[in-house]
Amino acid sequence: MLKWNIAPVLPAETGAPTPTQEAAAWNCPYWTRIPVAVAKREYIGPYRPVNLIATSKTAQIFEAMHDVRSRKVALKVLLPNYCGDKEQLALLRNEYSVGQPIEHPRIIGVYDLHLSNDLVYLAMELCSGPNLKQACRDDASSLAARLPEVVRQAAEGLEHLHSLGYVHRDIKPENYLLDPAGNVKLIDLGLVQKVRGTLSRLLPKRSKVQGTISYMSPEQIRGKALDAQADVYSFGCMLFELAGGKLPFTGSSANALLNKHLKSPAPSLLATSSGVTRPFAELVQRMMAKEPADRPASMGGFLEEFSSLVIFEGGAPPVDRNGAGSLE
Repeated sequence: MLKWNIAPVLPAETGAPTPTQEAAAWNCPYWTRIPVAVAKREYIGPYRPVNLIATSKTAQIFEAMHDVRSRKVALKVLLPNYCGDKEQLALLRNEYSVGQPIEHPRIIGVYDLHLSNDLVYLAMELCSGPNLKQACRDDASSLAARLPEVVRQAAEGLEHLHSLGYVHRDIKPENYLLDPAGNVKLIDLGLVQKVRGTLSRLLPKRSKVQGTISYMSPEQIRGKALDAQADVYSFGCMLFELAGGKLPFTGSSANALLNKHLKSPAPSLLATSSGVTRPFAELVQRMMAKEPADRPASMGGFLEEFSSLVIFEGGAPPVDRNGAGSLE
């Protein structure tokens, strides 16, 4: 889930735009971007788009360069029709306010947010690589060989977010990036929420249900106040998919899938893959327990247990890693 706001292009006689040109450009309409004379470049605020990385229903993501700072970024730009969309703007504001102060090697850096009537963008750390869902689909054997380190790094990022008093609410393979050097980054902080205090959690207030239903905990589905245990459940669903090649629960409809998260016992990886060790399968199964109290107490607790386990017998990948489907 990626979102943003943009600034128009700056005309320049030579080199990168000057601060004066940058400031003036914010008053230009988004659709009247002017090609930069030298090198025929266009600028979105201080950022020069280099490549289009991805397009979604609401936004485009570019690899872009901040020429003054000599820094490459991922620039998420809202499409014009969504620049006034309250939900999209709220997600972007939240992603910026949560992510900008965080400096951690396992969480994507968030640099800059611009909001105007016809231009919205968010500048983030550029991570060149697929998300874990893509890595699993494109080269499952290579991912399986690196999975212990991938899981450790993914858990460290989430543990740090929890240590700051947040719950992510949308943990899934698509929200972790894996770069060519093997570094894992937690992304998409739009749904991140502060964990409510003990007293406020006792009040009968139902939260808006948001997230991805293939990975959603029972308490999240019910709209209850969430804490780190909801992310532990989602992380368990993600581990099941990465190690076994299939989602733990599927359904013929959204309601059928939600009911399985609410009522069906957590499946065992041993039934999906003969290559998974029993201790690891049991740990993942406990992470998907219906009751939060039955799950590992924290991501730190998970990491402690995980450090003494082996995922695959003899390092062998699962036998069947195909056919995972989901309703999101």
